Amino acid sequence: MIFVRGDAASARMGDRTIRLFPQKEGAPLGLMPVPTLEKPGVYELQFLDLSGAVIHRQPVTVLDAHYAKQNVQLSKEVVELKPAPGEQEAATEFRTNVSDVRYWSEPLRLPVSGCMTSPFGVQRYQNGQPTGDFHAGWDQRGATGVPIHAITGGKIMLARQFNLRGNTVAIDHGQGLESIYMHMSKIAAVEGTVVNAGDVIGYVGATGRVTASHLHWAIYANGVPVNPGQWLKLQSCYATTAKKKTTSK
Repeated sequence: MIFVRGDAASARMGDRTIRLFPQKEGAPLGLMPVPTLEKPGVYELQFLDLSGAVIHRQPVTVLDAHYAKQNVQLSKEVVELKPAPGEQEAATEFRTNVSDVRYWSEPLRLPVSGCMTSPFGVQRYQNGQPTGDFHAGWDQRGATGVPIHAITGGKIMLARQFNLRGNTVAIDHGQGLESIYMHMSKIAAVEGTVVNAGDVIGYVGATGRVTASHLHWAIYANGVPVNPGQWLKLQSCYATTAKKKTTSK
């Protein structure tokens, strides 16, 4: 998150430029994402005025997150699933949209109460083979039919059935913040409507490319997936299991 002097209209780091939005209180605000695969190092963050002239510079250090690897066992039927017509295009259009109205406020809330079964950023393997991809959100444990809640207020941009993502709801929270929820058993949201934090938008399921019932969800900052752990705290299922093992007699 960036809070800067009032005459700044945008910010740039590398080849990415984001808008800064006036706030009711304080200086303009913008969300500058650091992509998961960004190389560690020192980068220059520039603040620009309306004409595009640089009015302030400051260094930003990107650290190595040391993301782990994770193998997922999938059946042949699941592996061979293809995107539905227009599925990838709809997801891309959603991520690249940046709206002026801010619906979101902190603190954000967890969409379901289940513990984490797969963290953000892990390098994904399928059936032992590298995919070249990483996990762009959180997986949370949940039985089929468990209600899924909006993490904060926003406008429903997608509420559709897809092949890979399954039943999916995507929310624009405004000013560069977005979230998406996948693999639902049932959708409970309508495209174009505005929801509040905590509203039920669907129910946990196992639709699309999945191995079991759970919720996969993600946060985007100006179109880039970012770690929900920077906004929320969630206990890992594996940490819980390990704790039980070490404390048992």
